[in-house]
Amino acid sequence: MKALQAFLDSEGNVNLELKELEIQELSQGNVVIKVHYSSVNYKDALAATNAKSGVIREYPIVLGIDLSGEVVESDDPKIKVGDFVIVTSYGLGVSHDGGYSEYARVPAEWVVPLPDGLTLKEAMILGTAGFTAGQSVDALEKNGGNPADLPVLVRGATGGLGSMAVKMLSQKGYTVIAESRKKETSSTFLQNLGASNIQTPEENQLEKARPLSSQKWQAIIDPVGGDKLADYLAQVKENGTIALSGNAGGIKFSATVLPFILRGITLKGINSVQVPQEERQKLWQRLATDLKPSDLTSFVDQELQLEELPAAFQKMIDGKMTGRFLVKVFGE
Repeated sequence: MKALQAFLDSEGNVNLELKELEIQELSQGNVVIKVHYSSVNYKDALAATNAKSGVIREYPIVLGIDLSGEVVESDDPKIKVGDFVIVTSYGLGVSHDGGYSEYARVPAEWVVPLPDGLTLKEAMILGTAGFTAGQSVDALEKNGGNPADLPVLVRGATGGLGSMAVKMLSQKGYTVIAESRKKETSSTFLQNLGASNIQTPEENQLEKARPLSSQKWQAIIDPVGGDKLADYLAQVKENGTIALSGNAGGIKFSATVLPFILRGITLKGINSVQVPQEERQKLWQRLATDLKPSDLTSFVDQELQLEELPAAFQKMIDGKMTGRFLVKVFGE
């Protein structure tokens, strides 16, 4: 079987090689899956290009933090040979050999049945990015989100998570402001997803730092983070929400307690890795029904084979992609 394996060279740099492996060489697990599709997430691109990113603690490893496919071996009575399934998160592609492989071997407790309403291909167009976007929208709703209220700001809107969130929210009737550094080239893409307005980060940052400013948004879907997060926090309405899921803009920001104690704002951390199985299955059911973006294929920037992944990783790191990279292994 073929698998894209990452390893370190003598100088400590990440190298990638499409190798022939035996299933027995993969990380331990009691379910073997014939991989039909995977996807490319920012975490994958970091792991493939930067050994100091902290994503991977031990090389070599088969990358790919999500997959969909067909069970070909199982010793768990709840998972049958022939079942169509999804695996995302946990240690997949980080501490456990991942989805960039013709076959994957994983623990049964990581496996989610493919819900009615999704194909294996659609599941990986969504992938980890779509799952995390769904978590973010779910968090907004649970904290009182209301389509009739102020707009929702989506940062990093041309990325996989951001673009999915724009579509999910707009389909539910929210007014969505999409933020992107690629405003000039991506406006049509974002408007087609349902964004009512497209803004650059500079347009949303304060001229002078202050703990509280005018209330512009009921919520923010934020896969970016970074030192400017305080500016955004200052502009969220009373009892509003920030669903924070990423740190592409950095891991530190400085703020005061005032937005939390004077406006009751909720800063909700979104962790897609360790989600209890029952909650994970419920969210995938929503992604197959009320949160499923219409015309999922429109999100695909490029459909890739395993050997094309190295160039895709660099394109993502360079910020030159829009939407999703879908990885076709066996296909449907």
